This record gives sequence, C-alpha cells and structure tokens, in this order.
Amino acid sequence: MTSNFLQPPRLRVGEDTEEERRATWLELFYDLVFVVAISQLAHNLTEDISLSGWFGFVVLFIPIWFSWIGTTLYANRFDSDDVGHRLLIGLQMLTAAAMAINIHHGLAESSPGFALSYALGRAVLVIEYVRAGRHIPSARPLTTRYAIGFAIAAFLWLVSTSVPIPWRFALWTLGIIIDFATPLTGAKFQIGLLPHASHLPERFGLFTIIVLGEAIIAVVNGVSEQKWDTLTVIAAVFGLLIAFSWWWVYFDNLGGAPIQMARTHGRIGVVNIWLYTHLPLVIGIAAAGVGVEQILLSKPTLALPDSQRWLICGSVALCSLAISIFHRYGVLRYCQMRSQYRLWGAVVLLAIAIFGKGLLPVTVITLVAVVSVVQVVQDLYQSRPTTRLVDPEI
Repeated sequence: MTSNFLQPPRLRVGEDTEEERRATWLELFYDLVFVVAISQLAHNLTEDISLSGWFGFVVLFIPIWFSWIGTTLYANRFDSDDVGHRLLIGLQMLTAAAMAINIHHGLAESSPGFALSYALGRAVLVIEYVRAGRHIPSARPLTTRYAIGFAIAAFLWLVSTSVPIPWRFALWTLGIIIDFATPLTGAKFQIGLLPHASHLPERFGLFTIIVLGEAIIAVVNGVSEQKWDTLTVIAAVFGLLIAFSWWWVYFDNLGGAPIQMARTHGRIGVVNIWLYTHLPLVIGIAAAGVGVEQILLSKPTLALPDSQRWLICGSVALCSLAISIFHRYGVLRYCQMRSQYRLWGAVVLLAIAIFGKGLLPVTVITLVAVVSVVQVVQDLYQSRPTTRLVDPEI
C-alpha cells in the first residue's frame, strides 16, 4: 500500500525539482489495457486488408493512442501515487478496456459505445488536471487550458453517441482536432513545465515495445497456422528481422534531446514534433505486424495480393518516414545523414509496393527485411570509432 494515503498532486518536472525517474508499477499495469486494445485493432485490420480497412484502423487507433498519451503526460508532470491518483488511473483503465471491447465494430454498431468510453476517459483526465491546478498554482495556467480543451472534446464525443452516422464521425473528427490542438495552443504555458527528460522517453519506448510485440505475435500466429516448409520458415525469419531492425534503429537513437533543446533554446515545437510524430510511427509498426502475418498466411507459391504487398511495404515505409523526421529535428539522435537514409528507405519500400506486382510473398518480405537491415548497418558503419574523424551527427 502506498505510504501517501491521500496526497495532493505534486509537480514532478522542472530543472530545480527534476530527478531521475522510471516508469512506475502502476504505469506498467496501465499499459496492459493497451496491449489488448492494439491487439483488437490489429484483428480488425486482419479482417479487412483494404484501403477502407486501413482507414478504419487509423481512425480507431488515434483515440486509443491519445487516451494513452493523455494519461502518460499527466503522470509525467503531476504523478503523486496516492490513493486518489491510483483510483483515477483505475477508472481510466476501465474506459480504455471499454474502448477495446467496442473496437471490433467500432465504426458501425459499436461506435456509440466506443465514443462513450473515450469521452469518459477524457472526463477523468479533466478531473485530474483540475485537481492538479487546485494544488499547484504555478501549473494552473497550463492545467486550466488543458482541462477546458479536453472537456470540450469529451463533450463532443459524448454528444456523438446520440447522433446518426455520418454526423457522429464528424463530431469525432472535431473532438480529435481539439484534443490535438489543445497542447499546441498552450505551448507558452509549457516552457516552465516541460515533460520529464528521462521519464517520457522511457514511456514512449514502452508503448513502442507494445506495438513491436504485435509483430512478434504476428510471426507466431502466422507460422502456427501454416505447414512448416522452407519458404514459410524463411518468411518468418525475415518477419522477425524486420521487427528487430526497427527496434534497433529506434532504441539505439533514443534519448531526451527534445526536452533539453526546449529548455536550452526555448524550442517547444521540437517537443510537439516528438509527441505527434510517434503516432504515425506506432501506427506503422502495428500495421506492419499485420502485414507480416498476412504474408505468412499466404500461399507461398502464389503472387502476393496487391493489398497485402501495399500493407507491409506502406506500413514499414511509414515507420521509416517517421524516424527520418525524428532525426531531422533532433527528436532522436540529430543526424542529417541518418534522416536521409530513413527517407530513402521509405522511397525504396514504396517502390517495392508500386512495382512489385507478381512477386512471391517470401520475395516481398525479403526485400522489406533487406531495406530494414540496411538502416541498421548504416548506423553501425557511421558509429565505427575509425570513422569519427568528424562529428557523426552532422
């Protein structure tokens, strides 16, 4: 039992008060709900490998991700680990679980339940920010801005449960825009309350691990449902290699550089790029896992269908493009050369998608794996001690 039975929120950020932090057991427990939610989203995409299926996957992924990021950023700044905070996190876990339950038909008959679950989760977040603002006067301008913005968005999602499609989705769109815009409009209040420089990178990394886990599950599921033959085994190995390569590229360059840059130079925009560019990254990783599974389930001696080729190539290209942006703006290790390699990797992957019609499944996944491994090899080559005659991050 926590020693702080009932304590007010406390400020956990700021150069004068900041200390080394790691994810708490409560945060790790909270993440488990999103393991289920991401799995449900992947299941949806598996059932509809098409442009409309991809669009539905993205539409439902965004509020799932924003639920996680909202709770994570609040805890990053104001976590007190008292009974009140734990109970509020428990409520947010319930709302996230309810979203996961309603994902399967989230754009059809389950859409009111999905919208209600998201609205209630945002309402809990508003309560947390109001509570923090009451007890931390220096944070009140930020917490008030966030509470108002998130409350308006939650209200729109709540109202959407009682209106028919497509107006329901119009309200969802407006609500998400307000959710996304609220931190941007409150940028001037963030300068003195920047996220924790060691805690937030770890939390982003943990969510990235969650979606990478879907790629591992995809390989296991795909192989378990096929007869073991040479082509299937080769495809499975390359599927794991794709996940391993992008794990390497992301985590080998991870750090808290954006927050330090914002503190030193007042570049709050870099922090927002860090935050929002993670969305296409994790969408791409999760969809790539589905793409790998589809390849493993395909007839190994028949050409891979166009939709499945586009899914695996487009998803990994999206990951590569997101990481290119990270390098370009110093979100991950600042390096123009690495940014160019990631960008060209995305271009090559899209070329495979465009010109790869008629290729066998094992050929497509081999080409995607080669592009992914080249990214790792380039990083290793650039980092060799013998090549550091000049700064490698230029």
